[in-house]
Amino acid sequence: MSVKPIFSLLILTAAIPGALLADWPQFRGPDGQGHSNATGIPVEWSDTKNVKWKMPVPGQGYSSPVISGDQIWMTSAEKNGKSLHAICLDLATGNLLHNIEVITTNDAGPRHRLNGYASPTPVLDEEHVYVHFGPRGTVCLNRNGKIVWKNTGFKYNVIQGGASSPILHDDLLLLTCDGIDFQFIVALEKRTGKVRWKQPRAHLEAAAKKRSIAKMSYSTPLIQPIDGKNQLVCSGADHVAAYDLDTGRELWWMPYDGFSIVGRPSYGNNLFYVVGSIRQDHFCVYAVRPGNGKLQENEIVWAYSKSVPHVPSPLLVDKEIYFVHDGGVATCLDALTGKRI
Repeated sequence: MSVKPIFSLLILTAAIPGALLADWPQFRGPDGQGHSNATGIPVEWSDTKNVKWKMPVPGQGYSSPVISGDQIWMTSAEKNGKSLHAICLDLATGNLLHNIEVITTNDAGPRHRLNGYASPTPVLDEEHVYVHFGPRGTVCLNRNGKIVWKNTGFKYNVIQGGASSPILHDDLLLLTCDGIDFQFIVALEKRTGKVRWKQPRAHLEAAAKKRSIAKMSYSTPLIQPIDGKNQLVCSGADHVAAYDLDTGRELWWMPYDGFSIVGRPSYGNNLFYVVGSIRQDHFCVYAVRPGNGKLQENEIVWAYSKSVPHVPSPLLVDKEIYFVHDGGVATCLDALTGKRI
């Protein structure tokens, strides 16, 4: 069977120069919560209206583009997922600057029909680009497209394909690896790719008694300082938990019932807003106060489970939280009470 080249299309909407130059270095932007200070952004567009440029992108990918300086980075896959690439475009023109094959594999692994082989969003620091392809591996490149290091040592089975995006904090690159067989969070030294710590997920005893896929999840974590100490908060199968960034030690956790959680947590109003579920495939937004150990009932401020999406992450804006169900229903809640507005 012949394989034809596949091209994605990246469209950059027109905006004021200051907004175009603003960095967007990770999944969901500078703070990881989808917030931006940019002004003058278009609120409608078509194939021609408010379009600065559009450019075909080699391969096929589902990662969000990330921006730093005059570069846009993303990932793509070719040869049915056996050739994985880091792609860089010029921000001003859309011209292709780099197309680097970073990983080749004889086994592309499984994926969901709505997923691809290049879905996790890259993350940028001042000098480097970090791209992640789930169990296929993680690669660090410099801004000229030269590979600095590569780590392909983590084996776990994500039967719907890689989805959780890497994040950075100080000198650490953090990965969430919630497969059906192994579940762990790992901190790599971002300069070398070596393991600083690796923390197995807990609280999966009930999931182990369900079907084999009941321990998998696909969420991207959020880092937030609490009482002067940074916490890494990540939803997983049957629970959400917070971890100490220095050691990986679990700090607190809250149970729920369900797996395949995707939405990224948010933080505001002294609360974490996390996506979990009240039963499998019936998703729920929880507002919780961080604590110690298993959260107490009074630390779970509210829960809302009507039309909560599976894949899209909620958006917290001051004292309102918005989400759009996978079927297209938009909801706005009072972020302090959980009541629908």
